[in-house]
Amino acid sequence: MEEKKCYSSHVVVLPFPGQGHINPMLQFSKRLASKGIKITVSTTLSSVKSLQSRAESITLESIYDDNTEGTTGPAALMGFLENFEVVGARCLGELLKKLENSEYPVKGLVYDANLPWALNIAKQLGVVSAAFFTQSCAAIACYYPMYVEMCGKPPSVAAFSMPGLRQPALPNSASFGSETEQFPPLIKHILNQFSNIEKADWILFNSFNKLEEEVLKWMTNLYSTVRTIGPTVPSVYLDKRLEDDKDYGFNLYKPISETCMQWLNSKEPGSVVYVSFGSAAALSAPQMTEMAHALRQTSSNFLWVVKATEESNLPNKFVEETSGKGLVVAWCPQLEVLAHQAIGCFITHCGWNSTVEGVSLGVPMVGMPQFLDQMTNAYLLEKVWEVGVQPKVDEKGLASGEEIERCINQVMQAGERGQEFKKKAMQWKQFAKEAVNEGGSSDKCMDEIIAQLVCT
Repeated sequence: MEEKKCYSSHVVVLPFPGQGHINPMLQFSKRLASKGIKITVSTTLSSVKSLQSRAESITLESIYDDNTEGTTGPAALMGFLENFEVVGARCLGELLKKLENSEYPVKGLVYDANLPWALNIAKQLGVVSAAFFTQSCAAIACYYPMYVEMCGKPPSVAAFSMPGLRQPALPNSASFGSETEQFPPLIKHILNQFSNIEKADWILFNSFNKLEEEVLKWMTNLYSTVRTIGPTVPSVYLDKRLEDDKDYGFNLYKPISETCMQWLNSKEPGSVVYVSFGSAAALSAPQMTEMAHALRQTSSNFLWVVKATEESNLPNKFVEETSGKGLVVAWCPQLEVLAHQAIGCFITHCGWNSTVEGVSLGVPMVGMPQFLDQMTNAYLLEKVWEVGVQPKVDEKGLASGEEIERCINQVMQAGERGQEFKKKAMQWKQFAKEAVNEGGSSDKCMDEIIAQLVCT
């Protein structure tokens, strides 16, 4: 029972309410809990309801009722962010004060770096503060020059060099601000992560030292308290130190896994191309057509996750005509799929969580970034880690079916380049395991943070 446990400290974790933000922070919370830290996750009411029956070792607290407001579209998103700051900040402060009188008063606050207002509350109450970035260290390094330009002040260090990196784009850029507006509202919100970051006691990244070695050296020149604590992938896929830790414990979609897993079981090892663009990114109708052409033409089997909002963009009779070698589903358990021996390639939008999962599970990738940090992550997988390739795109950002097929064949076929992708992918998988295992770089960083919490 909960009351019989003895904790060395108590930490409140505040994630941004989105699957790509909650999952890594929840996984980090499990790691802390396994080391004797009491965890309270504070988030929106809808997220708490989704988590309620799945995160057994973590206490959940709602600090904002988001069930009555719509959050679709740019204006709604920005309105939500403003309301969450006002109401969430007040309720978070009240929660921390309430917990002061509990058996285990709060010693630390780990907050999503997208919510910089949380740092002010930590400082007011005198608890250890840790900003948690759910994007790659390299992506944040790319944002830094934009931030200093927006603020009109000279940079503290020279920009980190990534020659040939595609310019980050906005999702549906016209709807997020005028094309002539240098810093639309969404970009300003992202850049605001830097506004007070130097005041945090710790700056955490869901990454590991070997994965972003050079950019981490650059980042620590800017902020000495940067630490890596990843990859935040369930323990069963890495070090197996956390008992029964098989999934994140939070899904926006109903988990129905039997169909795709049974289908994968019928396929030869390394014979399947897995295609998924995450919960937020969506392919345009022309890009859906080109992707369908590539999958139809390639000799490989394919498993394609097509969200309900994208189904109408599939070519007529595509599902029926490719049923012999392909399966189209609305959702699948991505970790289970990537870990399956039948998977030989992952076509991804290069969201950071998907990218880290692909790296951690040793799967070669075809990167098709859509916006923001995805451009940087695709650059890393191709130019730095050498575990995959990006299709060339035209002036409208469209990759042709022939070009996608060419990339699939490079990764899947048994030629020299395909073998090199597989070899590199397996090396990174081993490095990921070493980072989170006992005495690994990320494990040591967590112990360093815990030591401060216990002594506070």
